[in-house]
Amino acid sequence: MKQEYYCRVCGYNNYPDEFWKETIPLYIICPCCGCESGNEDYTVESTKRYREKWIREGNNWFSSKERPDKWDREEQFKNIPPRSA
Repeated sequence: MKQEYYCRVCGYNNYPDEFWKETIPLYIICPCCGCESGNEDYTVESTKRYREKWIREGNNWFSSKERPDKWDREEQFKNIPPRSA
């Protein structure tokens, strides 16, 4: 079974917790962008809309205590699964 540890919206690495298992969302909220897997990222279109909204609103961390000191959004975006980009 394929495991998805990267947020489809922002590319956050949520290891060891998965956002999706194959085509089944696990309804995990990304601590970076706040996307709940299975809701805002259910389709490619909804994923892109949520990403654009998050960026437009300042790409603030949903859980600021988990934000790395030297966080680089563009580096993290490289982890976005290709089918969600």
